Formats: sequence, structure tokens, C-alpha cells
Amino acid sequence: MDIPSFVKRNRPLWRELEELLPLAEKRSRLKAADIDRLTELYQTASSHLAAMQAAHPGDERTAYLNHLVGRAHNAVYQESARSRGRLSAFYLHRFPQMIGERGPFVLLALFLFVLGGFSGFLAVQADPLNLNSILPPSIAEGIHPEETDQPRGDLHSPLVSTQIMTNNIRVAVLAFLSGVTLGIGTVYLLVYNGVLVGALAAVFLQAGRSYVFWAYILPHGVIELTAIFIAGGAGLFMGYRMFVPGPYSRKYRFQQTAKESALLLLGTLPLFVAAGVIEGYLTPSTLSLEGKYLVAGATLLLLAVYYLYGRYRLDKSAVSA
Repeated sequence: MDIPSFVKRNRPLWRELEELLPLAEKRSRLKAADIDRLTELYQTASSHLAAMQAAHPGDERTAYLNHLVGRAHNAVYQESARSRGRLSAFYLHRFPQMIGERGPFVLLALFLFVLGGFSGFLAVQADPLNLNSILPPSIAEGIHPEETDQPRGDLHSPLVSTQIMTNNIRVAVLAFLSGVTLGIGTVYLLVYNGVLVGALAAVFLQAGRSYVFWAYILPHGVIELTAIFIAGGAGLFMGYRMFVPGPYSRKYRFQQTAKESALLLLGTLPLFVAAGVIEGYLTPSTLSLEGKYLVAGATLLLLAVYYLYGRYRLDKSAVSA
């Protein structure tokens, strides 16, 4: 190896790494691009060190590289640990706090869904043929209440779980993004999805299968609908801030609200994963109806404990500060 040429060629990269290290070591808030660059330079310097150790282990420049790579190793893994800490803090504290801050809009999303549910229910109760006006014919014709409690082994698969999860996330993203329509699109999505559930509830009630219907809906529905209401609340808040920007310019308020609401939407992703797994595996299983109701109750209790624990820890931290 030609040491002078090797050093001359790679010295700029080592200097760049040296300049980034103090920022990371002082726990300055690095940008995502800086963290990526730090990791990239660390990996490059590590390969250079390996080459130097193989060719000239006793060279002073090998010792320099060894020290530099050692510092970079510590910085990279400390930053990784801080990132994990920030992520856990977000889900344990910040996310419940944001739900509380957007509470009125999340409750409004719930109200709109329930309003749609009652409308769909009453429409089908008044005339069962209205179901064909609410649902596409291909779906309406495929509803057979008498077959609901039959095991559906063909649905018991990771593929179906993934498809369900993806669809639910799509609905939530649409409810969130529809906030840019001054919230009108979000209102429509929430009411329409409520109408669908209400109409189906009426069909199964008329067939005397309500107990079965809700046993299949609630285990995943508690988590799934909670996530949709949170995403819908974020969309409604965006629409509200476009109407009422406060003392700030409409553009600035929208940008800030969009960022905050996007974080709220991001927080719902684990909920959709959980709901998709339950719907793909438990819903079509042979578990008793009573067991499915117990699962639904457990998910509701866990969500309540999670929210209250997050708010409690946040309030406790504020008091101690």
C-alpha cells in the first residue's frame, strides 16, 4: 500500500468525521442528514483502519485512525441509543399528550362516526333494500348473516392480516390528508364509514345475529376505530386551523399544524398493526364468541391504561421539573 497516496486521498473524509464528532459527543441535536453522514463516515473510516492495520499496523497514522474510529463508534451508538430513547419517549409520553391536546377533535371524529352509524342503521331498519343504496351491490349481495360464525380458515393468514392493516392505514391517512379540504373530506370519510357499520349492524339485527356480528367486529374494531378517530381528529384540527389561524399567518399556522398532526398520525401506526394482526388471525378463528368479547374488552382496557399512564407520567415529569 502506498501510504502517502492513501492518506492524501482519504484525509478529507477523516477531517469531515473529526468535525462531526464534537457535535455528537456534546449531544448536540444533530439533523437526520448529519446522523446518516456520521454513520457513513464511520463505516468508511473503519474500512480504512482495517486496511492500514493489515499493511502497516505500527504506523502512527494507523494509531490516529484507530483513535478516530473508536470515537466515532461511541458517537454512532450513543446517537442510536438517544434515537431509541426519543422514540420510546414519544410513544410513552408525547403521543398520549397530543391525543389529550386534540381531545375535542378526536371526540368530534367519534361523534361524526356515531352519527353516520345511526343514520345507516335507521335507514336499513326502515327498509332493508336501502342496504343496496349504501353498499356496492357486489358487497351487499355477499353479506350472509347466517354464515358469520363459521370458521374462515382461508382468511387465517399473514397475507390477509397485512392487507387489512394496509387498508386501515389508508383510511386513516385519507382522513388525515382530507384536512386540507378544510376538514370537509374528513367529515365525509368519518360519516360514511359510520354509515357502513350502522347499515351492517341493522342487517344482522334483523337476522337475529347481532351478538355474533359484534363479536367479530369489536376485537379488532376497538383498536382500529380508536386509531381512525385519532387520525380523523388530526385532520379535523388541520381544517379548523385553516379557518382559525389565530395570531399567526394562515400559511405558518397550517405548516405547524400539519407537522404536529403528522406526528399524531405516525403514532397510530402501531395501533393499526395490532388491529390488523387481530383481524387477520383472531377474527376468523374458532375462538368462542365470549372469548372474542373478552379480547375486545381487554383491548379497550389496555388502551385506557396506556393513555392514562402516559398522561400521568407526563404530569409527574412536569411537576418534578
